[in-house]
Amino acid sequence: MARYREPVLKRCRYLGISPTLLGLDKESNRKQAGNKHKKVSEYAVQLKEKQKLKFVYGVGEKQFRKYFDMASNTKGKTGEVLLQILESRLDNIVFRLGFARTRAEARMQVTHGAFEVNGKKVDIPSYQVKAGDVISVREIRKDNQTIKASVETCAGRLTPEWLEKDTEKMSGKVVRLASREDIDIPVEEHLIVELYSK
Repeated sequence: MARYREPVLKRCRYLGISPTLLGLDKESNRKQAGNKHKKVSEYAVQLKEKQKLKFVYGVGEKQFRKYFDMASNTKGKTGEVLLQILESRLDNIVFRLGFARTRAEARMQVTHGAFEVNGKKVDIPSYQVKAGDVISVREIRKDNQTIKASVETCAGRLTPEWLEKDTEKMSGKVVRLASREDIDIPVEEHLIVELYSK
């Protein structure tokens, strides 16, 4: 899968998002270059919103399009359903529970088989978690230094209301799927729907 190879802070600055959304506690000191008075087209605004969402969740174009098609075939507002699908990814849940500092780290840990869903090992970062699922660190990985360090670092991070976390057992439960109010990413999803509807 294609990955963003440019510096993360540079990409965050371009997209106008805070690096804390990615789990980074860095901030860029540089000013945004460019002409502030330049007129931006409607297409450019829509494209930027899509790029923002793809970057935050670490999803490529092909997979993002697949998620959009799933959302458009589901009842409800397409934009909100799309965000719900992205939030339901296993790597995102691991990040939200604080078992990884960033979504990229969560993706790596899941790929290496460090987590199980409902007692079964799952090593697919895009695995769609459902309400009632229990995500936990596998018994053989509970001594993993990276996961331990992440849990300590993320101890102060708030766990979303739609998730329950048990730090002692190193597990978490999806109480319900995320609603639009639960998602803290500053994105205007209706612009993405408009972009794909053209």
